[in-house]
Amino acid sequence: MEFGNWSAKLKCTTMAYVIIDTCTKDNACVEACPVDCIHPKEGEPGYEEAPQLYIHPEECIDCGACVPVCPTESIFPLEELPEDKKEFYAINARYYGIEVSG
Repeated sequence: MEFGNWSAKLKCTTMAYVIIDTCTKDNACVEACPVDCIHPKEGEPGYEEAPQLYIHPEECIDCGACVPVCPTESIFPLEELPEDKKEFYAINARYYGIEVSG
C-alpha cells in the first residue's frame, strides 16, 4: 500500500474466501459482492493483464454471495481450500499488498 513517498506492508491474519487459478474473470462474483471487495474489475487498471480476480482479505465481510455464482467453482472458503491450491491464500493477499501470516 502506498502513501505519498512511502509504502507499508500490512499483515493479514485471516481471510474468508480465496479465488484460485481456475477463475475466468466472468465477473459474476464482482456483481454479487455487496461490498465491492473483488478486483480488478473490468475497466480498472491491470484488468487485462491479471490472470484472475482476487478477494481483498480485509474488506470481505464473509457473506458468501460470490461462491454460488462462480461458474468455474473457483472461490473457496479458506478452510475448504484444496491442499494443492493453498498458495492462492497468499496470492490473493499479495495482490492487495498484504502479507499473510501462517
